[in-house]
Amino acid sequence: MGQQRRLLEGLGVTVAEETAYRALLRHGPATLSELAAETGSSAAAIRRMLPRLEDLGLISRVAGRPLRLVATPPTIAIDILVARRQEELTHSRAAAALLATEVADRGGPHPEEVLEVVTGRDAVARRYLQLERNATREMLVLVHPPYAVDISDDRENRRRAARQGAPITRGIYSPLAFEQPGMLAHTRRAIADGEQARLGQVPVKLAIADARTAILPLVSDEDRAVESALVVHPSALLDALVGLFETLWRAAVPLRLTPDGLEEDRRGPDEEVLALLAAGMKDDAIARQLGLSPRTVQRRVQVLCERLGARTRFHAGYLAAHNDLLVTKGQE
Repeated sequence: MGQQRRLLEGLGVTVAEETAYRALLRHGPATLSELAAETGSSAAAIRRMLPRLEDLGLISRVAGRPLRLVATPPTIAIDILVARRQEELTHSRAAAALLATEVADRGGPHPEEVLEVVTGRDAVARRYLQLERNATREMLVLVHPPYAVDISDDRENRRRAARQGAPITRGIYSPLAFEQPGMLAHTRRAIADGEQARLGQVPVKLAIADARTAILPLVSDEDRAVESALVVHPSALLDALVGLFETLWRAAVPLRLTPDGLEEDRRGPDEEVLALLAAGMKDDAIARQLGLSPRTVQRRVQVLCERLGARTRFHAGYLAAHNDLLVTKGQE
């Protein structure tokens, strides 16, 4: 099929089968020899492929001699393939339910079934996205660099926002989370989409879906990408991880950001500078996140300290967080 884009791969059609079908669509009714010439294959190879093509509903035979083949119209062929795949999925779900009863009868999972090791940066990213997409009730996330998933991927961000029946997300962000450019904007969008976000201590990166599956890095290194991860299935270890999150959640302070960017609050301190101060970020990091010069941030921090009666910049962030001053427009 050369450089042609594969269109039927997701419906269980191989490259050779799709090549033959599309050649037949272009050529019209054809003999084995004609179809072989059109695809660059042999007549014997096409003949061996016939039962499978007919079973898929992609072709049919024209009465008479010699044998001639005709392609099923795409609208009909695709409906047949989709119905077949839906039937297979239905059978697979039923099989999964039956297999689950066998595990239950055995008296619980074996230790090696509780833990799953994922190796490779791309594999870790795929496993995290799979866990997130399969969540139906709640995602619990401890946010800390480095990140396995590209937060600047607008396509993936839009998919998350548009997902129907998306789970509730609660996230605790460490002060270091906002050192990466673009993280503040990413978090602002997440909060606008319904995420409950807090600032607090994050001892380890962690994501838990529906209190049934968790993923965390095997090696804790702030300067290296996540090359391997541990997936934890229902067990006492998973219960402990959920308990850890809830303990950290109670100790964290709310993070509230304006949905449309940096806005001046005429009645009081700048909200986002206060939020980032509360996160423990340095002036240079705040300047990068808000698109300001370090000198401008330093002036604002000085004004905030004076308004709040704070002794230091960190004291200002503490006072703002614990006096519930980190409010958004619309919550005032």
